[in-house]
Amino acid sequence: MEKVKRGETPLVQLISFNTLLKQYEAMANSEDKFLATKAKLILEAAAPFPELREGFSDVSILEKHKDLIKYILQDTFPVILGSNEIKTASLPFENVIFNSSPRFKKILADAGDDFNLEIRDNPEKLNYILSCTVILNFHYGFHLDFKRPLFYDIPDANGVMRNYRILYNADFVEIIPTELAKDLTQDDVDELLERFDDLELWKEKIPPNSFLSKGFVISNMFDVTAEQSISEIKSSLIASNKRGTENFVQNLQNTFKSLFNIPDIRVGFVNYNPKKNQFEKVFGLHIESYILNGEEMERCDEALCQASFEKLISQNTFFSIADVEKYFKLSKKNRLYSALKEQGVKSAILAPIADNGNLLGVLELVSENRNALNSVNATKLTDVMPYIVSSVLRSKIEESNLVDVVIQHECTSVHSSVYWRFKEEAKRFIADDVQGLQPVFREIAFKDVYPLYGQIDIKDSSHARNSAIQRDLLIQLSEINTILAEAWESKKLPIYEELMFRVDNHINEIKEVLDTTSEQVIFDFVVNEINPVFNHLKKKDKELYKSIMTYETHIDGATHSYYDHRRNYDESVMLINKKLAAVIDKKQEEAQKMFPHFFERYKTDGVEHNMYIGDSIVGDRDFDPIYLNNLRLWQLQVMCEMENSYYNLKPKLPVQLDVASMILVYNTSLSIRFRMDEKRFDVDGTYNARYEVIKKRIDKSYIKGTDERLTQKGKLSIVYSQKKDELEYLRYIKFLKSKGYFTNNIEIVELEGLQGVSGLKAIRVEFLYTKGKETERTFTYDDLIHEIES
Repeated sequence: MEKVKRGETPLVQLISFNTLLKQYEAMANSEDKFLATKAKLILEAAAPFPELREGFSDVSILEKHKDLIKYILQDTFPVILGSNEIKTASLPFENVIFNSSPRFKKILADAGDDFNLEIRDNPEKLNYILSCTVILNFHYGFHLDFKRPLFYDIPDANGVMRNYRILYNADFVEIIPTELAKDLTQDDVDELLERFDDLELWKEKIPPNSFLSKGFVISNMFDVTAEQSISEIKSSLIASNKRGTENFVQNLQNTFKSLFNIPDIRVGFVNYNPKKNQFEKVFGLHIESYILNGEEMERCDEALCQASFEKLISQNTFFSIADVEKYFKLSKKNRLYSALKEQGVKSAILAPIADNGNLLGVLELVSENRNALNSVNATKLTDVMPYIVSSVLRSKIEESNLVDVVIQHECTSVHSSVYWRFKEEAKRFIADDVQGLQPVFREIAFKDVYPLYGQIDIKDSSHARNSAIQRDLLIQLSEINTILAEAWESKKLPIYEELMFRVDNHINEIKEVLDTTSEQVIFDFVVNEINPVFNHLKKKDKELYKSIMTYETHIDGATHSYYDHRRNYDESVMLINKKLAAVIDKKQEEAQKMFPHFFERYKTDGVEHNMYIGDSIVGDRDFDPIYLNNLRLWQLQVMCEMENSYYNLKPKLPVQLDVASMILVYNTSLSIRFRMDEKRFDVDGTYNARYEVIKKRIDKSYIKGTDERLTQKGKLSIVYSQKKDELEYLRYIKFLKSKGYFTNNIEIVELEGLQGVSGLKAIRVEFLYTKGKETERTFTYDDLIHEIES
C-alpha cells in the first residue's frame, strides 16, 4: 500500500475533506433550494465512505474514489473555467495532486513524461521550518509572517521555461496536536525567531509528527513568466559579478526566450561610438553582434539601412524586421539585410540603448523564423530597456574607471602604498565642494621616510646611439651618391656633380665626428635638395627610377631616413628595459608584503627605481628599522637578479650593449612631497635637496685620484658616506656571496668630490652570473640573522 512520501516533518499529513463537507452541511440548510439540494446530494454520496472525513495517507484511496472526489470538489473546480484556470487540489508543500484543471494537465503534458514537478528553492530543512510556522500561527496563536512566494518552473512544448506563481488556499486544512506536541511560551518563540536556521532547535520545540494536518489545499497558479523574465534580466544586468561570467550571455538569452516565448531567439549587443559615428564590438562579455557580422567596427551609415538609421540613431526607437528575406530581395546591396541573411536570421528586433537622447549601443534580438520577431512583440522590451540602459551606463563607468586605473598605472605615479592618503584628501575635497566651499586639493607630504635608490644603466649608451646614427647616415649618403653618379654619367648635368661634392663633404664630416647638429643638417639637405631631384629623375629615366625606388624602400616611414642600425639599438634598449622592469615589478609584490612602502620605477637608458619607507607612508602600522634593513637586503638581491636576467638576455639582443648597476645608501630620513604639476614625488625642502643632487650626479663620478668611472659592467657599486653603512652592506654582501650572488672580488673606493658633495665612498662587488637561471626566492633580513647566528 503506497503512502504519502515525505521527509521528516512536524505534520503528519492526512488527506481529508471534512472541512469542505462541513461547509456543505451548512449549505444543506440554506434557503436557496438549489444550493441546499446540491449540498445534500454531495453529502449523501460521501456518507458511505467515512475515511473521506477521518483522513487517510494511502494515496491509492484517491484513485479508488477519484470520481467521487471530483464530484465533491466540483464547486472549487468550476468546469466552465477549467480551460483557463491553472488549479490543483493537493497536500501543502507536497507534490501529491489529486485533482487539477484541464489547463494544468495540459501544461504538465507539454513538459514531457520525464519532467519532475517540484517547488522552486524548497529544501527539506526549510520545508520543516515553514511547517512549524504554520503550526505556530494556526495552533499556538503566535502571529508570524511566514509567507513567501512559491513557484513552479515548467518547460512548455517548445522547451521554453515558463514560471508559475503558486497561491495556496488553506481554508480546508485542520491542525490537530498529537501526544508529542509541547506547550510553548513566548520565550520559546523568541528563541526560535532568533535562530531561524537552527533546525535542531525547531525539532526540539515542535518535534516531528507532533501535529496532524487533516485536509487539503487549493493551489491557484498564475503564469508570471514575463514578470520573472524582467526580474531575471534586471538581476543579471545590474549585478556586476554576474555580467563577467562565461554563462552570462547564455542565461540572458534563455531569459529572453521565456519573455518572448520564442525557443530559437538569440541575443547580440553592439556599442555605439558617437565621436566616430560607428558601431563597435563589445569585448569581454563573450557576445556577438549580428549587425557587425564578425567585424570589430563599422560606420553606422554603412551598417544600417536608411530606415533603421533613422529609427535607431535619430529617433532612438525600436526597429523591427519581421521578414529579413523580403527586405533582402528588395535591397540586396544593403549591408544590414545581407549581414542578417548571411547569419541565417529571418526576423529581428534592433532596440536602441539610449540615455537622455544619447545612443550608447544597440540590443539585437534575432530569430531563425519569419515573423517570430515583429513590431508587435517588440513592445515587450519597453519594461526591460531601463535595466539594459542602467547596465550599459554602469559598464561605461566601470570602463572609464578601468581606463583611469590603466592611465594611472602607465602614465602617473600614485602608488598603492600612498593611495589611502590621496583618497582621504579626495574625500575632503568632495566634502568642501558639497558644502559650497572653494575646494582645493592640498599638497600631500610624508615626513621621516628613508630613501633607497638604485639604477641599472646602459653603459656608453650615448656613444652606442651616435654610432648607430652615424652608420645609418653613411649608408644613406653612399646610396645617394651612387644614384647621383648614375645620373651624372647619363645626363652630364653639372648640378649632379655639385650635389655629389656636397654629399662627399657630409660623409667626410660625420666620419670624423658626429655632433649634435649633424643629423638635422643632413636630414634637411636630403629633404630639401636630394628628394626633389630624385622625384624629377624618377619621371625622366626608367633605369634611375628603379635605383631610386630601391633606395626609397630602405627609408623608414616614421623617421623619413635610414633606420637600420638605430632600429637595432632602439629595439635592444627596449628589450633591456622591458626585461629589467619585469623582474623588479614582480619582486616588488613580495617586498610590499614584507612591509608596505612607496615604490616607483621608470625607464631611461636602463631602469631606475626610488623607494621610501617609514611610519607616515603606511599610516596604520608601526615602523621598525628592521624593515629598512630588510628592504636594503631585498634591493641588493633584486639588483643581482636583474643583472643576471640581463646576462641571459644579452646574446639575443640585436646590439650587444653592456649595463652597470649602482645603489645609493642614504642614512638620514627625509620628507617627500607630491608635486602636483609633475605628478610625482620629490624630496621636500632645501635640507633634503642634497639627496637629489647625489642621485643625479653620482653615476658620473670617478674614483679619487684616477680617471676611472665608478660604475663598471659586471659590478655593483654601493655608494655611501657613513662607516656603519659600509659595515652593514659588507655583512649583506658576505651573506649573498654565500648564496651565489657575488664573487670574492670586493673593493672599497673613495670618490672624487661632486659639486656641493664630498666624502662619498663606495663598495664595488663583482656579480656571479648564472646562465639560464633566475632565482625565485627572495632572502630576508631574518635569513641573514639566522645565517650569522648559525
